[in-house]
Amino acid sequence: MSKSVHSKADMEALVRKYSAFALLILMLLVNVVVTPNFFSTGTLWNIIRQTCTIILTGMGMTMVISTGGIDISVGAVMALSGIVAAKMLPFGVLPAVLVALIACAVSGAIAGFMIGTLKVQPMVVTLALMIGVRGVAQVMNDAKIFNITGTNAEAFKKLGTAKIFGAVPVQIIVIVVAVAVTWFILEKMILGRHIQAVGDNPKSSALAGISSAKTLMFVYVFCAVMAGLAGIFETAKIGAADGNSLGLLAELDAIAAVAVGGTSMSGGRAKVWGTVIGAVIMQLITVMVNMNNITYEYAQVFKAIIIILAVYIQREKNA
Repeated sequence: MSKSVHSKADMEALVRKYSAFALLILMLLVNVVVTPNFFSTGTLWNIIRQTCTIILTGMGMTMVISTGGIDISVGAVMALSGIVAAKMLPFGVLPAVLVALIACAVSGAIAGFMIGTLKVQPMVVTLALMIGVRGVAQVMNDAKIFNITGTNAEAFKKLGTAKIFGAVPVQIIVIVVAVAVTWFILEKMILGRHIQAVGDNPKSSALAGISSAKTLMFVYVFCAVMAGLAGIFETAKIGAADGNSLGLLAELDAIAAVAVGGTSMSGGRAKVWGTVIGAVIMQLITVMVNMNNITYEYAQVFKAIIIILAVYIQREKNA
């Protein structure tokens, strides 16, 4: 009897460990069958470009969720980043990017302070920021689309359109660096252990001398900066900053990528590579829908089903 129970537990652990990878393989096979020219170079590069946003926001969200929190303001932060960078372009591309990221960091610091020091619920804080930050982005250009032209415009647009060796999208470098930095922090630094300890057991981490306030401050600033980078590259790619729609629902794809990737939604162990796989799965759903002329709303339905399935699979782990 005990052997049977043990075997069942091992099987469930195996399913939890490899479910995201299995789902990725399934999505690839489905696309091979139903999506025309799926394995063409153009489709591959397009997937990389589109996945960049989900991976960047997903890296920040992985940290946040591993602390037991949530950040639904990342889409609004993307919009703020894009409009600030566009407005600052006359001063140069680098100053524009830096100022945009500082503005995003301020948003993250507000969230970190209220959640870590004032002990306000993450959902409440980031909901307020989602509304307020997007409002600021809209006010900055009277809720109009800001078309990027003039001084430094072309140099800025190359952040979204440039190709390495004339073929590989520049976003691949961004993805590799973002994933490597996040993985290094969470897996190789003491800070990473603190982040996951706060999510696993806040009381025990406090007794161990870990400052949850400082840890949460870093996590929410990091998440905001990642979202800011996503906003900059998305703005550069489309050549316009739109405070109304840029980053709209981006937080949902980020949360979905983290959930599908296997990071516990109640906090604790973070799975960086799982989030990468989850991000690719989310994008493959979008590609499948778009390239088969299926109404986009169906993609949202598919994503919702996958999120529910992913949370269900890891339910006992969280219990």
